[in-house]
Amino acid sequence: MAIPKYDEIQPKVLDELGHGQVVKKSDLELPLAQCFKLSEEEVQIKYPSGNGRIFDDRISWALSYLSLSKLLDKPKRGLYQINEKGKGFIGKPIELKTYVTQKLAERDAAKNANKAKNESVAQGSITNENPADTTPQEALYNAADSIRATICEDILSTVLSKTPRAFEHLVAQLLHKMGYGGSIPGAAKVTQYTNDGGIDGVIREDILGLGRIHIQAKRYAPNQTIGRQDIQNFVGALAVAQSNKGVFITTSSFSKGAIEYVNTLNGSTTVVLIDGQQLADYIYDHSLGMQDEQTIIIRRLDGEFWDQFPDDATNI
Repeated sequence: MAIPKYDEIQPKVLDELGHGQVVKKSDLELPLAQCFKLSEEEVQIKYPSGNGRIFDDRISWALSYLSLSKLLDKPKRGLYQINEKGKGFIGKPIELKTYVTQKLAERDAAKNANKAKNESVAQGSITNENPADTTPQEALYNAADSIRATICEDILSTVLSKTPRAFEHLVAQLLHKMGYGGSIPGAAKVTQYTNDGGIDGVIREDILGLGRIHIQAKRYAPNQTIGRQDIQNFVGALAVAQSNKGVFITTSSFSKGAIEYVNTLNGSTTVVLIDGQQLADYIYDHSLGMQDEQTIIIRRLDGEFWDQFPDDATNI
């Protein structure tokens, strides 16, 4: 039997999770393989590149899209549990496919709208093209963008599953990995958990500690907003610490008032705001806690190499 597509796997995933218990992805492979009557050889088939098994990858995407559509909850990284909304689609494969497709389209539209605010019209036009009109290379880039967006959402949900104290250590490590503090041993430090004076971490920019960046880290739910008052309090904490450089990082977002306030500081104190989406992007780009899964090499003819050989006039 042919290996099922991810959208064919989704209804069976809901069936398997219908009991409501928390399940690991690896626990789903055998029952799903039996459901689709796949042989062990078919289960083990890899992509032509040799990077990863096809069936395993399609189960991952089935779970990911069900989670992004809010039909599955993720209590912890790699664990899945059906919710009441998901239970309502058990035994309804056609309705399920329509619903998931709609939710993913809404998600992509929202991301494209946000992206259009920050990119040129030319880039936006490529993003919004009909897939049938794109070149293979454009399709590849679009697919890479889609995978990246999905992984970034997974990053953020994983960060939110950790303790606030762990989040403080995470952001200190991230800023150091981004190059702040250079190669100075112990350049990034987290302050004591209580009575920290509004400062969660400090990065020494030089070995003598003459330059310092102070960090405020807030692990909030995505629907919460960091307001102007929170930023004003942080600027006050920077003044007490005799510092004029600060980074405020959150898993949520900043209000318009908070952003406007930072823009009015006029260089006397520099505060950089990093919201949840930017945080996930930085973690992805700087490979903090990430593994390289696959590298695709695309080659083109080297004109200078081939031009050194004489052309056959009879074939022109």
